[in-house]
Amino acid sequence: MKFRGYAATEQGKPLVPFEYDPGPLKIDEVDIAVESCGLCHSDLSMLENQWGVTQYPLIPGHEAIGKVVALGDGVNHLKVGQRVGLGWRSRSCMVCDQCFSGNHNRCATPGQNADTVVHRHGAFADKVRCQAAWAFPLPESVDPLTAGPLFCGGITVFSPIVINHVLPTHRVAVVGIGGLGHMAIAFLKAWGCEVTAFSTSASKEAEARSMGAHHFLSTRDPKALESAAGRFDLILVTVNAGLDWDAYVKALRPGGKLHIVGAIAKFEATWFPILAGQKSVGGSPVGGPATMLQMLDFAGRNKIRPIVETFPMSKINEAFEHLKHGNPRYRIVLAQDLK
Repeated sequence: MKFRGYAATEQGKPLVPFEYDPGPLKIDEVDIAVESCGLCHSDLSMLENQWGVTQYPLIPGHEAIGKVVALGDGVNHLKVGQRVGLGWRSRSCMVCDQCFSGNHNRCATPGQNADTVVHRHGAFADKVRCQAAWAFPLPESVDPLTAGPLFCGGITVFSPIVINHVLPTHRVAVVGIGGLGHMAIAFLKAWGCEVTAFSTSASKEAEARSMGAHHFLSTRDPKALESAAGRFDLILVTVNAGLDWDAYVKALRPGGKLHIVGAIAKFEATWFPILAGQKSVGGSPVGGPATMLQMLDFAGRNKIRPIVETFPMSKINEAFEHLKHGNPRYRIVLAQDLK
């Protein structure tokens, strides 16, 4: 059996049609016929080997929606023909302390964990394989065409709400109105929070408010950031750039939390304001299966949909160029057209 997709055969080269044999289906695995797949900035990072872990040839793609077409002998909670989603993680050991505590996304057992596009082929293909526990049934209330980005970007910004025990009475700031930030605003508004959008682009104010933000703050204006001192219970940073971290710590209330999900290079801040205000700084990688299911249910009940642009999968190189040099609004989804 062959899986067909689009692979980069070496760094800096365009993706080309590629076939591979996935080998025998393991007892705990499923094969998914891909209907669509979101294009995440992490796919670009893998494509360009920015993290130094890419092995070529590589089929990227880790925000997949599709239907189960094959089940391992030990899989009994899914059915052939069932629509599911697959995100960044594709396997965890299930028996380490992290998995037993529900934090399967933090599983670090050597050889027993896997990411969907690290040292394996992803979902810009006709089929993709994963451990069945990481194939999540898609609720009927969730639109399958726009759902792909929920499985990486969506869970990345939803998980901090759960981790930090955010309450509807909390005042929360979202830094960056992009692929992650626009979903964070929608989740937090539906959660009941007072939401402030931070952006370097003042032109995004009207759109941020239409997404659910109650307030808007231009971070290019130092006085605007100073005026926010002591306001927020949580500041969720979705950008990859280094910031004036002391200013953001100052914007937290006593006991407030600065949570960074952007892949920043480093964090440096003056310690005493954190200590004196009993503030904290943290981050998180995607989320475990229980949080993923909670996120999907919440998104369905509250009609939360990522804002996407759609390309046919055969235009994958154009889609990557748009992600790299354009200004996608706000996520890209590749729709299956492999025959």
